[in-house]
Amino acid sequence: MAAAASSANYPTYVAQERVLCFHGPLIYEAKVMKTKIFEDLHPITGASGPHYLVHYKGWKQTWDEWVPPSRLLKMTEQNLAMQKQLALTNAPASHTGGAASKAANKSTAGAKDSVSTRAGARKDGTRGTKRAREEDESSKKPEMKLNIPEILKVKLVDDWEAVTKNNQLLILPRSPNVAEVLQQFADHVRRTKPAHLKEPDHVIQTYVDGIQAYFDRALGSNLLYRFERVQYAGIRRQYWTGPKVIVGQEKEMSLIYGAEHLLRMLVSLPQMIASTSLDPDSINLIRDYSNELMAYMVEEKDRIFQVTYEDQPAQYQNVSRS
Repeated sequence: MAAAASSANYPTYVAQERVLCFHGPLIYEAKVMKTKIFEDLHPITGASGPHYLVHYKGWKQTWDEWVPPSRLLKMTEQNLAMQKQLALTNAPASHTGGAASKAANKSTAGAKDSVSTRAGARKDGTRGTKRAREEDESSKKPEMKLNIPEILKVKLVDDWEAVTKNNQLLILPRSPNVAEVLQQFADHVRRTKPAHLKEPDHVIQTYVDGIQAYFDRALGSNLLYRFERVQYAGIRRQYWTGPKVIVGQEKEMSLIYGAEHLLRMLVSLPQMIASTSLDPDSINLIRDYSNELMAYMVEEKDRIFQVTYEDQPAQYQNVSRS
């Protein structure tokens, strides 16, 4: 561990700790195997500072990877609920029958049982004390359920298989990019003024600005599959952190990535909402506009989604697995 690292950079997780870890748009149970602080940018994550070597429960050791703290969550009841909600929302991935989906189902059940036991839950199925029930009910937050069109579910599965099974990547930068898709959607809403949307002229720009800001924040930590991380690190160096990037001319990732990653983010919105203090009216507003955005993406699917993914050379594949 580097002596120059400040205490703020020290890991918040320890070896052998059971954790929850983001992998693509889903969350899986894992164990921290090692901890390390990188003074330079990690070649895959594109970040410096504390990293954790994690092993996913039920997965082969070849899936072990170094991750930054932004991809980890403590093993708590609230985070397990987030994991379950995200798995339900992103259900298409589970239909592939792969090891990842099976591991997710097993780890969700096992982790929930163990945490419930530690929290004092009764094994005989009784409801526990009145105080415990009241505390549980008071901690509940409104849930946001999205209506994901079947066409987009197929897109999610195809995208997942291309990257994780076929070792292919999207061609970047994308056109149209996320920022352009969102602005075109805003123009569409202003023009059509859907009757079921509340105050579209006043709300739409706030909505798309918020979605774009969250995309830029969430992409690196929540929305990438492992195989995409080397590409992401290169993109970050080229457009944001590299020595050739002129200060003030950096490009946010919403100007580089496209509809495929935007869709991954949309299906993760319920997980994001679960960790906020938004009131029910705001949650309903985000839900309605997000459903409208996905309907728009269906209408524009031939224009905004990339059909062809690129095969990657052996050198890239080796680095991505290191």
